[in-house]
Amino acid sequence: MAENMPRRVAIVGGARIPFCRSNTKYSHQSNQDLLTASFKALSEKYKLAGKQIGEVAGGAVLKHARDFNLTREAVLGTDLDPHTPAFDVQQACGTSLEATLLIANKIAMGQIDCGIAGGVDTTSDAPIAINEDLRKILLDVNRAKTGGERAKLLAKLRPRHLVPNFPGVSEPRTGLSMGEHCELMAKEWKISRKAQDELAVASHKAAAQAYVDGFYDDLVFPYLGVERDNNMRPDTSVEQLAKLKPAFDKENGTLTAANSTPLTDGASSVFLCSEEYAEANNLPVQAFFTPYSRTAAVDFVDGGEGLLMSPTYAVADMLDAAGLTLQDFDFYEIHEAFAAQVLCTLKAWESKKYCKERLGRDTPLGSIDTSKLNVKGSSVALGHPFAATGTRIVATLAKILDENGGGRGLISICAAGGQGVTAILEKP
Repeated sequence: MAENMPRRVAIVGGARIPFCRSNTKYSHQSNQDLLTASFKALSEKYKLAGKQIGEVAGGAVLKHARDFNLTREAVLGTDLDPHTPAFDVQQACGTSLEATLLIANKIAMGQIDCGIAGGVDTTSDAPIAINEDLRKILLDVNRAKTGGERAKLLAKLRPRHLVPNFPGVSEPRTGLSMGEHCELMAKEWKISRKAQDELAVASHKAAAQAYVDGFYDDLVFPYLGVERDNNMRPDTSVEQLAKLKPAFDKENGTLTAANSTPLTDGASSVFLCSEEYAEANNLPVQAFFTPYSRTAAVDFVDGGEGLLMSPTYAVADMLDAAGLTLQDFDFYEIHEAFAAQVLCTLKAWESKKYCKERLGRDTPLGSIDTSKLNVKGSSVALGHPFAATGTRIVATLAKILDENGGGRGLISICAAGGQGVTAILEKP
């Protein structure tokens, strides 16, 4: 290999703790607690104790001020060599896939030989800020030069200033929640309630069957007495889900609590290295990253585009770069932010009008074989700790390809702010 040629990036494998519904088993755990637990599981799985890793990248969406150096602090809480550097990343729901790509790129360019990527989120321990007016008063008090000035400022305090600011769930540019945006998409693409419920049920059944088959035995590690994701409902049915009321548009909506991802706590991580490092250290290689990953964004404010439609752009660009068609994959991992989001994406790829006007293509990307979609369950069933979903998917798809004896897999993740992150994994 020429000295300046990119190296192949191997995915050794991943580890995560069970994902749990918000305010259940992990109610009193912090981001640092959960991410550290995931890193510890990965270290135990691959015997990394005492080893200096090239670099670790991770992050969370909901962060306290104390989490300014979250990933590094989590590393210091493990048995990895403390000389291992780490940094934080944040790209909403695409955070840990983006972190994985950053580590993969450093390996490919020869800057490091191995690295870890991960992500975590807990809505149970969400940061609660003080009232904005109170914050400004307190800052002015801190700037005051005399006791008299401070007393005058403190005299402005009123009971309303004691009302805290809870984390927002709406898009700053529109004031609409992600669910409300997805409702608009579902209406635009005429996605039925039944189709969404069917996809949700399929996700639950696939996830539960994967546990029965032992697929998650070496991917999900017990934590605080929890052994598996506690959102799964293997006995659910379309008939049961049909009884639920809409969650975002009470009158005419089709999105419900059951065909949307629940608020979730959890953490996940993956171990990557160069092909040479894997061989020298006798490490398994489940799959390889290709160099075709793409990110994209849509104009959901003034351009009339769906907030969660950016993966359609990213995948189209990625396929062109790789010289592949949408049908050239053995497995598809499309993050189920909402069942409707997945269905909108699939329908857009089939639309000649959309692909022409939005993606600039003369022909549509076409349909996929849905029997190859999210075959071990996805976010609707397993849960969605925002920043942890990317590395959950990478670890899952790498193992699927390994057990399949080879193949090619596509990853597609939508993210807040009208963004999307995609990747292709291969196993020769």
